[in-house]
Amino acid sequence: MKCNEINELLPDLAAGLASATPEVNDHFRSCAACTGTMADFRKTMALLDEWQAPEPSAYFDVRLQARLREEADKQPAGWWAWARRPALAISLAVVMVAGMTIYRTERKPVTGPGPVPTLANISTICRCSRMWTRIRKLASDFGE
Repeated sequence: MKCNEINELLPDLAAGLASATPEVNDHFRSCAACTGTMADFRKTMALLDEWQAPEPSAYFDVRLQARLREEADKQPAGWWAWARRPALAISLAVVMVAGMTIYRTERKPVTGPGPVPTLANISTICRCSRMWTRIRKLASDFGE
């Protein structure tokens, strides 16, 4: 194994979350740098196991709740409060402008009932219909 691969395994090995494979043990025997790093990791993990988190003071919760109430009182109430936040107000304005632009470009004016069929259009449709009839007949003659 290479040192880069071993370096990825070191935290789990030092914490005891993974066991060392024979390949890892062979690498530790041959590489002094990785062996030293593993020893340092084990020392760090041992210190972390001994460390005790300090207990918060008796008035911690009371002070936290008071601070939260103060912050809540500072925030403006009402449904227009968002307008005091510039980023939100600007983004809403951009969305409104984009929506109006899309709405105006997609609207098409109504000009009338549309093109009126002419005799030329009807004759073209009839010719196409006759052509498809012939194609279907030829296809059925060939057995398809």
